[in-house]
Amino acid sequence: MPHTLYKTQGTCSQLIDVTVDDDGVIQQVFFYGGCHGNLQGICRLVTGQKVDDVIQKLNGIRCGDKATSCPDQLCRALEQLKRNS
Repeated sequence: MPHTLYKTQGTCSQLIDVTVDDDGVIQQVFFYGGCHGNLQGICRLVTGQKVDDVIQKLNGIRCGDKATSCPDQLCRALEQLKRNS
Protein backbone atom coordinates (compact mmCIF):
# COMPACT_ATOMS: atom_id res chain seq x y z
CA MET A 1 0.00 0.00 0.00
CA PRO A 2 1.32 3.46 -0.84
CA HIS A 3 2.19 5.46 2.26
CA THR A 4 3.71 8.88 2.97
CA LEU A 5 4.77 11.03 5.89
CA TYR A 6 4.36 14.64 4.83
CA LYS A 7 5.94 17.54 6.71
CA THR A 8 3.42 20.37 6.55
CA GLN A 9 4.20 24.01 5.86
CA GLY A 10 2.28 27.03 7.15
CA THR A 11 -0.11 25.19 9.47
CA CYS A 12 -0.39 24.31 13.14
CA SER A 13 -0.14 20.61 12.34
CA GLN A 14 3.41 19.48 11.69
CA LEU A 15 3.11 16.10 10.00
CA ILE A 16 0.52 14.10 8.05
CA ASP A 17 0.69 10.31 7.86
CA VAL A 18 -1.38 8.92 4.94
CA THR A 19 -1.94 5.38 3.65
CA VAL A 20 -3.77 4.70 0.38
CA ASP A 21 -4.64 1.35 -1.16
CA ASP A 22 -3.64 0.31 -4.67
CA ASP A 23 -7.01 1.51 -6.02
CA GLY A 24 -6.39 5.09 -4.83
CA VAL A 25 -8.71 4.91 -1.82
CA ILE A 26 -7.53 6.51 1.43
CA GLN A 27 -7.22 3.86 4.15
CA GLN A 28 -6.03 6.03 7.05
CA VAL A 29 -4.87 9.55 7.83
CA PHE A 30 -3.23 10.93 10.96
CA PHE A 31 -2.33 14.56 11.63
CA TYR A 32 0.31 15.37 14.26
CA GLY A 33 -0.22 18.72 15.96
CA GLY A 34 -2.99 21.15 15.11
CA CYS A 35 -6.63 21.30 16.20
CA HIS A 36 -7.21 17.74 17.36
CA GLY A 37 -11.01 17.64 17.10
CA ASN A 38 -11.20 19.25 13.66
CA LEU A 39 -8.41 17.08 12.31
CA GLN A 40 -10.03 13.90 13.65
CA GLY A 41 -13.15 14.94 11.75
CA ILE A 42 -11.20 15.48 8.53
CA CYS A 43 -9.51 12.09 8.92
CA ARG A 44 -12.84 10.30 9.35
CA LEU A 45 -14.45 12.14 6.45
CA VAL A 46 -11.67 11.37 3.95
CA THR A 47 -11.05 7.75 4.97
CA GLY A 48 -12.67 5.53 2.34
CA GLN A 49 -12.66 8.33 -0.25
CA LYS A 50 -10.75 8.37 -3.55
CA VAL A 51 -7.57 10.46 -3.49
CA ASP A 52 -8.61 12.51 -6.53
CA ASP A 53 -12.03 13.29 -5.03
CA VAL A 54 -10.45 14.54 -1.79
CA ILE A 55 -7.96 16.70 -3.70
CA GLN A 56 -10.78 18.18 -5.77
CA LYS A 57 -12.85 19.04 -2.68
CA LEU A 58 -10.15 20.30 -0.30
CA ASN A 59 -7.51 21.86 -2.55
CA GLY A 60 -6.94 25.56 -1.91
CA ILE A 61 -8.81 25.86 1.39
CA ARG A 62 -7.24 28.59 3.52
CA CYS A 63 -7.13 29.00 7.29
CA GLY A 64 -7.79 32.61 8.25
CA ASP A 65 -5.17 34.83 6.63
CA LYS A 66 -2.78 31.92 5.99
CA ALA A 67 -2.09 30.87 2.40
CA THR A 68 -2.91 27.24 3.26
CA SER A 69 -4.73 25.04 5.79
CA CYS A 70 -4.57 21.50 7.15
CA PRO A 71 -7.03 20.26 4.48
CA ASP A 72 -4.95 21.98 1.79
CA GLN A 73 -1.77 20.43 3.19
CA LEU A 74 -3.48 17.03 3.09
CA CYS A 75 -3.92 17.63 -0.65
CA ARG A 76 -0.18 18.33 -0.95
CA ALA A 77 0.52 15.06 0.86
CA LEU A 78 -1.83 13.15 -1.44
CA GLU A 79 -0.28 14.74 -4.53
CA GLN A 80 3.18 13.74 -3.29
CA LEU A 81 1.95 10.21 -2.69
CA LYS A 82 0.54 10.03 -6.23
CA ARG A 83 3.84 11.23 -7.73
CA ASN A 84 5.85 8.67 -5.78
CA SER A 85 3.56 5.70 -6.47
